[in-house]
Amino acid sequence: MIEEGRNAEEARYRALLELDVSAEGARETLVAGLHDESWRVRRAAAEGLTRVPERDQVVERLISVLGERDETGARNAAAESLSGMGLEAVGPLVRLLGHVDPDQRKFAADILGQLGQSQAEDALVQAMMEDMDLNVRVAAAEALGTLGGKVAARALERILYDPEPLLQLSALESLAALRHPPPLPEVVRLLGNPTLKRSAYRVLGLIPQVAATELVCRGLGAESRSTREAALVALGTQAGLAEPSLRPEMEAAVRLALKRLPEAVGWVAGALESDDIELKAGALVAAAALREPQLAPLVAEVAQEERLMPEVMRTLAYFGPETGRELLASMDRLSFPAREVAGHVLVELVDATFVPELVQMLDWGEVDLKAVAVQALGRTSSLEAVEPLAQLLSHPELAGPAARALVILAANFSRQVVQALESALEHGAEPVVLSALVRVGGTAMLPLVRRTAREASVPLRATAVEVLAAVDPVGGLELARQSLSDESPRVRTAAVRVLGQVGDRTMAGLLKQALADEALEVRLAALEAVGECGALARVADLEALVPHPDGAIAYRAVQALARLGALHDEVLRKAVGHGDHEVVKAALMAGAASTEGVSLAVGLLGHASWDVRAAAARVLGDSGGPECLPATRAALAAEMDSLARRALVDAVERLSGR
Repeated sequence: MIEEGRNAEEARYRALLELDVSAEGARETLVAGLHDESWRVRRAAAEGLTRVPERDQVVERLISVLGERDETGARNAAAESLSGMGLEAVGPLVRLLGHVDPDQRKFAADILGQLGQSQAEDALVQAMMEDMDLNVRVAAAEALGTLGGKVAARALERILYDPEPLLQLSALESLAALRHPPPLPEVVRLLGNPTLKRSAYRVLGLIPQVAATELVCRGLGAESRSTREAALVALGTQAGLAEPSLRPEMEAAVRLALKRLPEAVGWVAGALESDDIELKAGALVAAAALREPQLAPLVAEVAQEERLMPEVMRTLAYFGPETGRELLASMDRLSFPAREVAGHVLVELVDATFVPELVQMLDWGEVDLKAVAVQALGRTSSLEAVEPLAQLLSHPELAGPAARALVILAANFSRQVVQALESALEHGAEPVVLSALVRVGGTAMLPLVRRTAREASVPLRATAVEVLAAVDPVGGLELARQSLSDESPRVRTAAVRVLGQVGDRTMAGLLKQALADEALEVRLAALEAVGECGALARVADLEALVPHPDGAIAYRAVQALARLGALHDEVLRKAVGHGDHEVVKAALMAGAASTEGVSLAVGLLGHASWDVRAAAARVLGDSGGPECLPATRAALAAEMDSLARRALVDAVERLSGR
């Protein structure tokens, strides 16, 4: 029997999901579904009714269901459906606020709050102020917290003087939701009411004044955990609103209050581990005031909340050097976001005394932890850090960070760092070591660079070509010429890049050779270099490559011609006919400012690929004239892709304004 019941429920549920809401009788079928015994069926019916045409009739029918007193499930389902009806439901629900039955009026207020339409503000204010039923007034006050403006806020402030505590509480919560605190003296009065205290602290946090902070600090010493947490939440809100100039004075008040509380460190630690993000934000302010190193790992863990990352960094910056040791000791237990933020802080806190612990950290398995240790070693200003860093210069993943750390240490220990880098090169270190050596040793290292370019491994030879050009452009160009005949494509590619970066149009002959290289990576680098150094003599070669079947070659050729200012109309037409969409888009962008480019963009509004159509629309939006508007509107009417439609909508708006 149970299984049969489940099958029957599933059949009713699927029937409503598959129902054609435009069919005759669909509305009443769905209304009947609101009365089903199954909540799944009722929810499906409620959702279906939001899609039925003639919403005004649907809304009136749903409101009639609200009056069925013995049908709790149906009434709740009808309320859910009405909350999805949008503006069409506001008028009928406002009229329902005048119903003789207070139960109906409360339903109306609740649903208007869920709709969140500002058009209901005046009616809800009237209900809150004048209705004879307390439940209706409370519902109206709560609803105003979701949709109210200045009129609602002023009315809610007046309600704070009402003798009904429940109504006061609703008004206070709505003012907090609207982020509209009442005047500070009014909040002080409410803090003495146990029923309102927690909500009063919430609005107190919206007042970024030192006087408000001092009041919040009283709550930090309360015996009630809920009051302490409310005060912490208020601190976090204040910190986000206060001007930077006020923060030191506010934090001093917090520090003074917390130092009087022996258990403060313990409950702040608990708040840092809470699942409540607002409570965590306040706990960060308290932790910054306490400056207890033992809290540092917990503060770092709050970095898992991306929104609180800046406050985490700010808080840890207040902590002293011992914080670095706390973070270091817990680094292998921290989450990845916490490690990241802890690493940044640790690098700023270390000194020469940290070297042994950081060296020990290099034995940990995780590469990201080792990278933190490497960076920190570079900031210790200690000679003892040079050797452990030098041992990492042949490590594929850590050679770069180690070389950069050694460059920092070279400010105090230049001779020792140069020796370490030279020794590493002799034993086959990573190419980044050569760059670091030149940065530390300067032009005195150039003979070594030239020798490396002739005799070392392929990666080092390629690096030597580019390093020499960065330090000695004339010598770099000469080495690049020689390296164009290197057996390795990687070295020839580095040489071509140097010709583009350091050379000028006189390099055109050498680049012609590179454009015909057997290695694709060399040819691609040559195409970029032609545009970079202005080698106009190679324009014909570039034009010949625009129709090339390899999209990467054609793409670079179009870009190079555009950079040279030599992308003529005939070549542009060839480019937009390429089979690779990236080439077509590059041509569109390159020709956007020309008459021919705009004309081609109009033709490409019907391209088979959505991204080309979108690119064409953007070109027309940027450069087209009113004459392009009819074609753009026609394309928009036919467009099915959402991203392309977005670009076309923007283009139509911009073209219409010209």
